[in-house]
Amino acid sequence: MRYLVREAGLEQAIEIDSAGTAGYHAGDPPDPRARAAGRRRGIEIGGRARQVTKSDFEVFDYVLAMDTSNFEDLLALAPVALRRKLSLLRAFDAGSPRGASVPDPYYGGEDGFDEVLDQCLAACSGLLTQIRKEHAL
Repeated sequence: MRYLVREAGLEQAIEIDSAGTAGYHAGDPPDPRARAAGRRRGIEIGGRARQVTKSDFEVFDYVLAMDTSNFEDLLALAPVALRRKLSLLRAFDAGSPRGASVPDPYYGGEDGFDEVLDQCLAACSGLLTQIRKEHAL
């Protein structure tokens, strides 16, 4: 998403953050295989892991889950009035099946990271279109 926002020249208008539902990777950089998949496409994947907090639902317009398990965890954490902000990431990809998750490539080979990157780019492209429309950007 950062790559697409930068390419669109909207870095000053759109704030992006990433967090996990569990804290066991807190402070760690992205998986080297994810970073390599991004580099092969000219996309820098950086940052440090952190755990999602309730306040994320107040700060951000969208809270996105990669899969249904994390969606359920986030739903339980979300204040009732802010649950409308929660979606599965792939819901923004018109070519994705309803309720589709992004698979976890962690225990597979490098090709899984390329597949996940394809899915994320498709979904984030749809999300960016939605944001641009919703916020007149």
